Amino acid sequence: MKFDLHTHHFRCGHADGNIRDYIEAGIEAGLQAIGISDHTPYFGSELEQAHPRIAMGKSELQHYVAEVLSLKEEYAGKIDVLLGIESDYFPVHAELYRSTLGQYPFDYVIGSVHHTEEISIFNKTRWKGLSDARKIEVKEAYYKLIAQSARSGIFQILGHIDAMKGNYPPFSEIMADHAIDETLQVIAEANVAIEINTSGKTKLSGGWYPSDAILERARHYGVKVTFGSDAHIPGRVADELEQVRTRLKEIGFTEWVYFKQKQMQIVPL
Repeated sequence: MKFDLHTHHFRCGHADGNIRDYIEAGIEAGLQAIGISDHTPYFGSELEQAHPRIAMGKSELQHYVAEVLSLKEEYAGKIDVLLGIESDYFPVHAELYRSTLGQYPFDYVIGSVHHTEEISIFNKTRWKGLSDARKIEVKEAYYKLIAQSARSGIFQILGHIDAMKGNYPPFSEIMADHAIDETLQVIAEANVAIEINTSGKTKLSGGWYPSDAILERARHYGVKVTFGSDAHIPGRVADELEQVRTRLKEIGFTEWVYFKQKQMQIVPL
């Protein structure tokens, strides 16, 4: 089975195309299921749309859900359109996110840590002048948040779990293997899936999130895996899906998962 659970569209302010464009791209790519998963609004902000070039406004959420559900009906029999969303994880606002997202019939919610210490993980200037010890602290804090997100019960999938390397490739060399291992164990215990996200190729790091090294350890701990292109243009839907499938088999995985009505569906690779 071929699926892509991570796609965006114009509402987030930094992606091109409408939802129909991504569905059509999924059909063209031979997918059986396409997940629509645009960024949640910033629910913790008092503003209607706190970051117009990052996430949709609060009032757009209901329209987003209605459009995906309408297209799900329209495309029934051609491709399974799944209602997803990508949510930030802010511990201080976790219950607000839980209650707000719980009002809608999402097939799955992707939990992604995009900020630590109130700084974007993609802000490469955050590393300037830091000591080796401080860099380790930052990396450990990042994985601590990912572990907390897994424990929260809000998410079915965790997004791009080493994306902090995106605009700072040396991130991968910072020695914090214990933090990664502890986080992977938490993820496995929580029965949450991690995505293999091929959008790393659009950043300075290149490649996928997470690295092969992390995927090998994820398999060791029994972590479930899924696929998401993190497409921000329709042309990237299902990007490198077959290469990911092949690599997962080489690492030793025999199955991957997707979600319907928040229920894990296990399918062979």
